[in-house]
Amino acid sequence: MPARLEQITDRYSAWRLLKEAIAGNRGWKQVWRKPEPKDHYDVVIVGGGGHGLATAHYLASMHGITNVAVVEKGAIGLGNAGRNTTIVRSNYLLPSNTRFYECSLKLWEGLERDLNYNVMMSQRGQLSLYHSDSQRDAAVRRGNSMRIQGVDAVLLDREAVRDMLPYLDMDNPMFPILGGLLQPRGGTARHDAVIWGFARAADRRGVDILEHCEVTGIRRNDDRVIGIETSRGFIRAGKVGIAVAGNTSRVAGMAGLRLPLETHLLQAFVSEAIKPLIDCVISFGAGHLYISQSDKGGLVFGGDLDGYNSYSQRGNLPLVEHLMSAGVSMIPALSRLRVLRQWAGMLDMSMDGSPFICRTSVKGLYVNGGWCDGGFKATPASGWCFAHTIAKDEPHPFNADLTIDRFFDGRMIDERGTGPKPWMQ
Repeated sequence: MPARLEQITDRYSAWRLLKEAIAGNRGWKQVWRKPEPKDHYDVVIVGGGGHGLATAHYLASMHGITNVAVVEKGAIGLGNAGRNTTIVRSNYLLPSNTRFYECSLKLWEGLERDLNYNVMMSQRGQLSLYHSDSQRDAAVRRGNSMRIQGVDAVLLDREAVRDMLPYLDMDNPMFPILGGLLQPRGGTARHDAVIWGFARAADRRGVDILEHCEVTGIRRNDDRVIGIETSRGFIRAGKVGIAVAGNTSRVAGMAGLRLPLETHLLQAFVSEAIKPLIDCVISFGAGHLYISQSDKGGLVFGGDLDGYNSYSQRGNLPLVEHLMSAGVSMIPALSRLRVLRQWAGMLDMSMDGSPFICRTSVKGLYVNGGWCDGGFKATPASGWCFAHTIAKDEPHPFNADLTIDRFFDGRMIDERGTGPKPWMQ
């Protein structure tokens, strides 16, 4: 976990808010600079989402590497970082993933102090419902695995779930609710605030954030990367890290790499605002639906993949119908709500459902991808481990198993239910 970092200038505080209010709010500075690209950087991070900005922040704050650029093809916060359902949890089954996501959750718990920014972290709990004896056995196994790794997990029976969430349809004829696995420390965070907080913190430590700077090529000298071609010119780099979510295979292909990934869409929705109803995150196992309530009152929910490869960031209507019916099956009162907005994020789906943060066969080139549907919750630990891997040229213990080499060696980390299952296509 991070040590107490050095104080950065222009800190936010209650005293600062009061001072600026009295002075007419004329003293606020731009949250991050708009610099021109330098000719050379020690490290260039391709991708200005949460993982890329977190990597830059930890490179500067924990490793003292400040000659860093984060290159983003659009504006900060308009990519995949703003296309998710904001859930934070570490309730994974396999030890490699459990250790990693628990590291991330612990970083989340101290993130606001680290960044000096309110990311609206709300540890309201995450409950995964089960509907059959086999699902109960799977929940028990997952909970036991979590407890062995030191992660909080509580198995709830039917009556405990009913007392906690009385509005659920416990006796649905197709999906009766028999209980659930609760992680009390799970919850949500505000995705936009997370991006802005990491961007501000990285900028304050000297990192250049280059917006509207699309990468068009990665230049190599034999087996070593020497820089990137962009829409704003060539930028030389000692090391290049790729953290571009659903475009990982595209960008890696510019360096001649072929990765074991597929890009799929994941839809999400938000309803009209209502009074407080759902005070935790609920996952409906039978219908593969998860739902929470935002600070503005809207219900935020999503589900499974659309089922085909795409870069379109648009969803399909059959899945919309499926998610609406699953939501009403779980909470009948949802039938009275209107859906206001829909969006789709692009996911890197690895062949075993687990990510990789590692070096590549090209010297000086590093890749961070394969997050499937676990990218947002991984943001702090992803940046922490990716920064360590780039700075030290070796993995951190938390990402030592999360390498591309496992696909060559047959060491799959098969977190069931999150991969694209190519063997079934």
